[in-house]
Amino acid sequence: MNIEQLYNHCQNKKGVTEDFPFNEDALVFKVAGKMFLLVSLKSWEAGKAAINLKCDPDYAQDLRAEYESITPGFHMNKKHWNTVNIYKKELPTKFILELVDHSYEMVVKGLPQKIKASLI
Repeated sequence: MNIEQLYNHCQNKKGVTEDFPFNEDALVFKVAGKMFLLVSLKSWEAGKAAINLKCDPDYAQDLRAEYESITPGFHMNKKHWNTVNIYKKELPTKFILELVDHSYEMVVKGLPQKIKASLI
């Protein structure tokens, strides 16, 4: 997976914006102002590609138990966020993009009905 694939996949989702709310390194993708993906561009460029994704807490535990590349979210609420270490090359791109989709859906699920309806 390369950064362009990730970027395009996120941007093709309805209602998505991108931002650098923390610093010029941490690219954040949001839906309706709520974060669903965070990536360090410096780490990616240094060969340590990883993304933080929101995740259902039970599913997060299952993923961490099954895959060495998926760990509790770095600098995030570890109950609701996972770090997916792409650089370890354990996970196929298709599966990583499915995890991005899950993160997006988790955020959309928690939005007020009126906003949610505008994203469907």
